[in-house]
Amino acid sequence: MSLLVLSERDVDTVISELQSSDLEKLMASVFHTLSSRSDYASPHRTSISMTRHTALFMSSRVPDLGTTIKIVSVPSLPDTQRGLPASTFVLDEVTGCVKAIVNATALTALRTASGSVLATRLLVSKAPKMLLAFGTGKQIKAHVDLHLRAFPSFESCTIVNRTDNARLRDLASSLRQSHPSLPFETLTLSDDARLKDAVRRADVICTATSSEEPLFPSEWVSPGTHLNLVGSFTPRMHEVDSDLVHRAWPKVVVDSRDACALEAGELIDAGKTTDLNSSLLELGELVEKGEDGNFVPVELPRDFRGPDGVTIFKSVGVGLQDVAIASLVLSRAERMGYGTRIENYPHMIGTLKLP
Repeated sequence: MSLLVLSERDVDTVISELQSSDLEKLMASVFHTLSSRSDYASPHRTSISMTRHTALFMSSRVPDLGTTIKIVSVPSLPDTQRGLPASTFVLDEVTGCVKAIVNATALTALRTASGSVLATRLLVSKAPKMLLAFGTGKQIKAHVDLHLRAFPSFESCTIVNRTDNARLRDLASSLRQSHPSLPFETLTLSDDARLKDAVRRADVICTATSSEEPLFPSEWVSPGTHLNLVGSFTPRMHEVDSDLVHRAWPKVVVDSRDACALEAGELIDAGKTTDLNSSLLELGELVEKGEDGNFVPVELPRDFRGPDGVTIFKSVGVGLQDVAIASLVLSRAERMGYGTRIENYPHMIGTLKLP
């Protein structure tokens, strides 16, 4: 048996040919599986503190897709500029051996953004025109790119960072090249007047930061705005204030009730994790399988479409997303002939002589 290794370049080549509609369908299937409590295994992730990172370990199995474990290293120092190193190990269902190692740096951002696009599709109250994004990492790049591809109605995009640095300028330049017909504006958090105006004009707001302080106050957010909050993953992290959560309630949807009860700092701080099952919807509960096998939206409660409130999708990430995106990319890469194959890998491991 051989081991297939997909580098970052291999993965980037494969995902460049994926359509946003295909990714939405994939995430609809994933979240429906999660919410229907179908036959799957996805224990809560574990973590280990390292010198400069926190290593996260996420294992999952979906019978029709496969078994994977993803390892992500989250930088613990604020000046770290290299992003999030990540790899996904894909197991062979027959032998139990690792059959592929996939560079997951881009996949983590892609699967999260795909879930957010699905949430925007299901929850946005009108055709969005102005997109506001907080952050400069791969998550925000994927969120902006996928949203602009999925919603042709967008007319402008503003990207906000703590400081006006090279990462912000490089991100804006890259997105301008990918979407040349759209104007892009950059802002810093310290520019209160322009930031307030941008938040008020936004139809969709995406946040992907590790901030422990709200990025903007609730009163700046206009009625009908939809927010995708994907940055925080610990109780001490808060990208928005409790007032905004209370204002949106019960129009708050999560990827996983169980995971958000442990990690969604915004919901925990707002006291919304004590009775999750009675009032909080999962994204997978907003879709159902149609007669043709495709997933379609369910009819939302009336107050979800009310013009006076905002809607929030809070995601901390679930392992089933990693299984789905890794399996999709691996199958496409094998069909397209990408990757480096190491022959007799399990045999090599078994014959190694230890000192």
